[in-house]
Amino acid sequence: MTDNISRRSLLTGAAALAGGSLLLGCSPSASRSTDDLSYWHLMTGGDGVVMAGLVDAVNGLNLGFKATQTVLAWGPPYYTKLAMASAGGRAPDLAIMHASRIAGYAPGGLLEPWDLDLLAEVGLRESDFPPLVWQKGIYDGKPYSLALDIHPFVLYYNTEHAAKAGVVDTLRSMKSAEEFTEVAARLQKVTGKHGLSYGYLGDGSQMWRLFYTLYRQTGADMRLVPGQPAQVDEAAAVKALTFVRSLLNDTIATRSGDGGTATSEFLHGESGMLFGGVWELPVLKDAKMPLEAMPIPTLFGTDAAYADSHTFVLPRQSKVSPERRRHVYEMVAEILKRSVTWAGAGHIPAYQPVVRSAEFKDLKPQSNYADIPGYVNYDPDAWFGGAGSDFHKYFAENVQNVYLGSGDPAAGFDGFVKRLNVLLDRPQPV
Repeated sequence: MTDNISRRSLLTGAAALAGGSLLLGCSPSASRSTDDLSYWHLMTGGDGVVMAGLVDAVNGLNLGFKATQTVLAWGPPYYTKLAMASAGGRAPDLAIMHASRIAGYAPGGLLEPWDLDLLAEVGLRESDFPPLVWQKGIYDGKPYSLALDIHPFVLYYNTEHAAKAGVVDTLRSMKSAEEFTEVAARLQKVTGKHGLSYGYLGDGSQMWRLFYTLYRQTGADMRLVPGQPAQVDEAAAVKALTFVRSLLNDTIATRSGDGGTATSEFLHGESGMLFGGVWELPVLKDAKMPLEAMPIPTLFGTDAAYADSHTFVLPRQSKVSPERRRHVYEMVAEILKRSVTWAGAGHIPAYQPVVRSAEFKDLKPQSNYADIPGYVNYDPDAWFGGAGSDFHKYFAENVQNVYLGSGDPAAGFDGFVKRLNVLLDRPQPV
């Protein structure tokens, strides 16, 4: 932070960045005891239970501090409140942020960088994280986030259906869109309903996750540089969109399914495969169904998988207690070293000593897709992008009709790019 940035300009910019109103509640007091750590996150449901257990475990080590969790609603409510608290210098000691949001928060001084020397003192080093995951948290040469996990978009399949269809080996070795379509068609004959479940209707994030995986598999890139037109490969985008639309033909997959429909259909054995996030694994496993999970096969020549990461960040504070800050480093280190527990929810731990452990390797199907961090693809860096932002909504507004079969792939993608260019032409608000 530079001294010539006014608090008013920070608050105004943060409001635009977060897309919400000025919410300054829940701000911790600067006079708080050095052994009392405030920790904000957006983990609810099963993830929330696991995170609470991790925090309790660290508190139970009696390391000289106690962390208190504040759980806020996922998406805009969380990111708005975090931006406002950081802009006002009254933020929590530690917070969770999706890796895809770092580009919008670090440049404006809403976050503080991690100290590499202090990280080393608590046993954390750059070499403990996958290179692409570590790099996502870098801004201006400094690390602004430490990843807890990688949560990719993957392919689930029903092992009994796959065996009956005789496609088990093909599933694991397929290398083309044509092979995938053939496998899906054979699974459809087994189920009598659909070969594949994929819910996207009204959900821009689901549309984007599959599209961006396939787009990047063509070798195409997407760069969003403020003040410049979006750098995209239209031919690659049309190729990916055309393939997705070919799957949504009401035989291979329903043309108009949402997330709940897709999951229910797969759970009831009415399809052989499911495109979904690893966060859906606990529900699928609880159903005791015969399933496996794997990376989405490389269908267009280049290994690529869409993912995001939950990361630890240090929100900006006007007054920082060195002793309390050191406790934060100790807390994060202890959580990361116990993150095999977090992997139980489907996520891939970012801390590689855990991934290399026998305990994680025994986790199935999680260890089947543990190589994804080597070729992971996050959302393109943009101040207006990332989880809980409107970026995926803009994609849906222009592309949903393509998925439904009534829109032209080239026209849909062009509309999305034009929307991005409007935003790129605006100055970053923070």
